[in-house]
Amino acid sequence: MSNESLANLLKEERRFAPPADLAANANVTAEAYEQAKADRLGFWAEQARRLTWATEPTEILDWSNPPFAKWFADGKLNVAYNCVDRHVEAGNGDRVAIHFEGEPGDSRAITYAELKDEVSRAANALTELGVQAGDRVAVYLPMIPEAVISMLACARIGAAHSVVFGGFSADAIATRIQDADAKVVITADGGYRRGKPSALKPAVDDALTRVDGVAKVLVVKRTEQDVAWTEGRDLWWHEVVGRQSAEHAPQAFDAEQPLFILYTSGTTGKPKGILHTSGGYLTQASYTHHAVFDLKPETDVYWCTADIGWVTGHSYITYGPLSNGATQVIYEGTPDTPHQGRFWEIVQKYGVSILYTAPTAIRTFMKWGDDIPAKFDLSSLRVLGSVGEPINPEAWVWYRKNIGADTCPVVDTWWQTETGAIMISPLPGVTETKPGSAQRALPGISATVVDDEANEVPNGGGGYLVLTEPWPSMLRTIWGDDQRFIDTYWSRFEGKYFAGDGAKKDEDGDIWLLGRVDDVMLVSGHNISTTEVESALVSHPAVAEAAVVGAADETTGQAIVAFVILRGSANAEDESLVSDLRNHVGATLGPIAKPKRILPVAELPKTRSGKIMRRLLRDVAENRAVGDVTTLADSSVMDLIQAELPAASSED
Repeated sequence: MSNESLANLLKEERRFAPPADLAANANVTAEAYEQAKADRLGFWAEQARRLTWATEPTEILDWSNPPFAKWFADGKLNVAYNCVDRHVEAGNGDRVAIHFEGEPGDSRAITYAELKDEVSRAANALTELGVQAGDRVAVYLPMIPEAVISMLACARIGAAHSVVFGGFSADAIATRIQDADAKVVITADGGYRRGKPSALKPAVDDALTRVDGVAKVLVVKRTEQDVAWTEGRDLWWHEVVGRQSAEHAPQAFDAEQPLFILYTSGTTGKPKGILHTSGGYLTQASYTHHAVFDLKPETDVYWCTADIGWVTGHSYITYGPLSNGATQVIYEGTPDTPHQGRFWEIVQKYGVSILYTAPTAIRTFMKWGDDIPAKFDLSSLRVLGSVGEPINPEAWVWYRKNIGADTCPVVDTWWQTETGAIMISPLPGVTETKPGSAQRALPGISATVVDDEANEVPNGGGGYLVLTEPWPSMLRTIWGDDQRFIDTYWSRFEGKYFAGDGAKKDEDGDIWLLGRVDDVMLVSGHNISTTEVESALVSHPAVAEAAVVGAADETTGQAIVAFVILRGSANAEDESLVSDLRNHVGATLGPIAKPKRILPVAELPKTRSGKIMRRLLRDVAENRAVGDVTTLADSSVMDLIQAELPAASSED
């Protein structure tokens, strides 16, 4: 596809109908919207019946003390039983639950029967270590099967897990262990990343010098690196778990039993412990995985490329897929190890049919070139998903064309750590999709866009994305801080949930996410989304990737500053190119959106999960000392960017 034809596609033909065969056999049809509209609570009660309950709930929603919700409160279930045992009991024990692919190339297939045994052994081990229902267990692991097994073992015995992303520092681990008052930590000697072992246990050892209360550390042997050892506290997973019985009777817990705490960044700097409970969360995670990805567990191979340390790894690696009896791929390493075709090699090897990944990854693949995925057989793919941030239209179209053979529907999903499960997304057998739009709330979800006075904006208008009715997988509170929960999410618009995302409606009423409100720049009184400017820059043939920030400006309040990675043939020294890029943005979005400065750079600062750290770029743009870089995948990137500062270009 030429750049000219792509531009025409994005401008004129922005709709893609579902494939006829998928639409004819879709798990969820258009009738679901009408059913949910007619009886929203009845709709969710029906979805809850997709699970196996020890005590069937008779109550659906208790909203008597908003914003504190209870869903299916008189029901009892065991989350791990729903994810493992019931599939074995149904005769599917020989089905592969997890195809594990290690970065060095080692692999392992774990059936549901084997997973049941492993989860049971781990549950018995945790019980032996003194963990009881209601306790908290911290998990700091690489992307290996023991991460999923640990989470399910906690759920099996009614303990809440707090998974800490394997790239976080000792300080971040300590903060989370202390806030959750974790009793046991599960970690590993290390994991493989970018072709070499990356140590994990030393960070836990360091963290535990700062907190009290952790009785035991269970250590998975993955890389066989030498590790420091505290006798009486540290225990090898293979020794303690390996000696346990594979028999463990799951206990039924209340639907509102805490399932996990997951920490997310807060504006105050102190992480917020997002609390999710069991019955409502599992209902929505399971239903949305079934509906949005059109999962056929007998035939599909599903792969979510997220890390277990993020909510996507909770809902769409552990709980959603396994509750539905899916066969899935878990990959330990990075997309470019040992080569840039690694993802597509895995798709080909396992016959992946459903792929769920992030726009950052898609844009990286674009930068590497169309020829790389073209070398692999991707014909098994039938549904593509996007998660984590708004996806720019060019990346959406590239994803569909080069990965999905121009036939796979792309489901662009909006949701958050706080929402627990997908809230806004196309349905692959129903929706006529538009590149870059998450489109409409799923059946049973009530979302809209409001202005500053909480009035719903008309089609074509923009403002703030809010949720107007409680939903089953919603966060219940911020761990240990109910008032912060109210202040953070429920104080901006009375009676509505607002977590800081801007959005607009198009003329059809479909929703387009504009990124965080703090990523919306106010330039001369106009709201301009960083996402929209980034999309405009990336639609230029010379630009592979872009990050935009608003920097303080005496004249306009904020000035737009863009950091761009150029495609191979583009020359960073070409001043006419910078002028051309500014004019291109102006032509796409209007003159007010032209960046004041454009800085070509070799790389952008990203966390190990692939998110761009715009805060650090804002420091550079405003000539401040660069802040904390410990969460970056490569902290030297900031030194490189600062060294290139003289190349910045500015025009009025």
